[in-house]
Amino acid sequence: MSDATTPQVIVYSTSWCAFCHTEMQWLDKLGIPFIAKDVEADKEAYDELMAKSNGDFRGVPVTDIAGDLVLGFDRPKIQEAIKTHNIQPVAA
Repeated sequence: MSDATTPQVIVYSTSWCAFCHTEMQWLDKLGIPFIAKDVEADKEAYDELMAKSNGDFRGVPVTDIAGDLVLGFDRPKIQEAIKTHNIQPVAA
């Protein structure tokens, strides 16, 4: 059983990706806890994403929601995965 305080959402991004920043602001607004990993600045984050995507990297953001990968800032898919995995907002 995972700790409820551990974010189950990871956003793989780059520093220059506007959609990445917009998505992270949106998740913040929803109160969804997440970890941001810069795949350009952090080789481990890049390798982790490559392993999860079987080397099929097409761009950022890629959002890992409890093991489900969502490519791009796809709000409906992200919201559906958050709901499916029962990820609750946290109070600010």
